[in-house]
Amino acid sequence: MCTIVLSLAPDTAWPLLFGANRDERLDRPWDAPGRHWPDRPQVIGGRDRLAGGSWLAINDSGVVAGVMNRVGSLGPTPGKRSRGELPLLALDHPTAAQAARALAALDAGAWRSFNMIVADRRAAYYISGLGYGTPDVAQLEPGVHMAATTGPDDLSIPRIGRHLPRFCDAARPLPPDWASWTRLLSDRTLPAGSELNIPPRSGFGTCSSSVIGIAADPAAPASWHFAAGAPDRVGYAPVMLDAPSIP
Repeated sequence: MCTIVLSLAPDTAWPLLFGANRDERLDRPWDAPGRHWPDRPQVIGGRDRLAGGSWLAINDSGVVAGVMNRVGSLGPTPGKRSRGELPLLALDHPTAAQAARALAALDAGAWRSFNMIVADRRAAYYISGLGYGTPDVAQLEPGVHMAATTGPDDLSIPRIGRHLPRFCDAARPLPPDWASWTRLLSDRTLPAGSELNIPPRSGFGTCSSSVIGIAADPAAPASWHFAAGAPDRVGYAPVMLDAPSIP
């Protein structure tokens, strides 16, 4: 299970703020965000070393795409494509609206079930693939939203029920000052099952965390701060978005 939180406020200097904790097997190897894909030089994201895709990435046009498992679909399945392909497919497009339309035309049966959020400075979309048919796409209203293994803002999920009100009440970050969000994304306090930052359990837990801001000015660089491990243990550092491609 992973968690995504976003704040969409189109009439502000930073209309899209996007936070994500990645929860995964702790022995699954990955690379920190970079320009890892020579055939997609416009894409920056974390890379899964096993399947080659990404759980969270952005492109130079200011589109952000993150993918999550749905309930009961953790891990790969023979005959199914890696869900890490999906953010890369989304980021072939210069706007979130175009990406959402392209994803809506996919054969959802090619992948295990998934949830995605694709967003830019103008709009945000929640996309769910149920393992058959074509993905469902819903546009999210401006405001603060959270998603995990079910639908967006599902307060029956303990972590969302506990933390969505806290994100709504928190001061909206002004990048590069992310403290009001990184404090919440790093939370490992009880009760168990409602943590955003999951402690290691049977080799599984929160293995990285990100906060990303997309500015209203298309010429302004994005802001991405990344925790290369449990965020309460390692802290966040800025990602060098203008770094060259990584072989």
